[in-house]
Amino acid sequence: MGPYDGVGRTVRNGLNFTERGFGVRGALGVSDRGHTAASQLKPGDVDWDHLFGELGVRWLHTGGVFAALSQTAAETVIEAVTAAKRHGTVVSYDLNYRPSLWKAIGGQAAAQEVNRRIAPHIDVMIGNEEDFTAALGFEVEGVGENLSTLEADTFAAMIETAAAAYPNFAVIGTTLRTVRSATINDWGALAWSPETGVVHATHRARLEIMDRVGGGDSFASGLIFGLLDGQPLATAVEYGAAHGALAMTTPGDTTMATKAEVLKLAGGGSARVDR
Repeated sequence: MGPYDGVGRTVRNGLNFTERGFGVRGALGVSDRGHTAASQLKPGDVDWDHLFGELGVRWLHTGGVFAALSQTAAETVIEAVTAAKRHGTVVSYDLNYRPSLWKAIGGQAAAQEVNRRIAPHIDVMIGNEEDFTAALGFEVEGVGENLSTLEADTFAAMIETAAAAYPNFAVIGTTLRTVRSATINDWGALAWSPETGVVHATHRARLEIMDRVGGGDSFASGLIFGLLDGQPLATAVEYGAAHGALAMTTPGDTTMATKAEVLKLAGGGSARVDR
């Protein structure tokens, strides 16, 4: 984006501090992303027509964290997804609502305004229950501020409503999490397409969590891998749920799971020792 001045007064890399939590103490994330190179991206900085039209990029993934970094970042998302659709590139978007990123720039109302502008350009929409309610304004019966429990059938009904509001959605994917404690969560996922309706991944009750940060991103990448690989949606959502579960057994938000581990767990494998 620009030359580094040695301090980061104008441009730098972003940081994200996380406390993983334990037992009754929930995880805590603190973003330090002001003046980052990503936040300073603006329309015209990237030749999207070259990427999608000439190089033939098949898939573009972005999300609500990037869109929240600045007004120019949000406009860059709009430019990118519009260009992708022009060239037939599949676009996925993880709503990733973070109240701390929006609170100084308009809060939830601003998040909904931005995400509602982006949503009509998205093929694969991904999020959890808070994302769909806070970032797009859809109501999920029984979901309050606690977000501690969620009925899968209730959320599936909300997905049908979202699909009707945005007929461009080819796939909707979501994680389902019931927080028993910071270290014990029920974990599952479901996905929807017009062809299949709602399909459910394996529900993992009382999953032991080492570090929950990255579980949602790993679900998204597992789901996308399955779709890019040409797998049925029911298989792709199993990949996503398994990948998310494995990511939460290691520290940090970057997955350490191998493809073989994901396929094993998605296929019903256990935690027995491999020798």
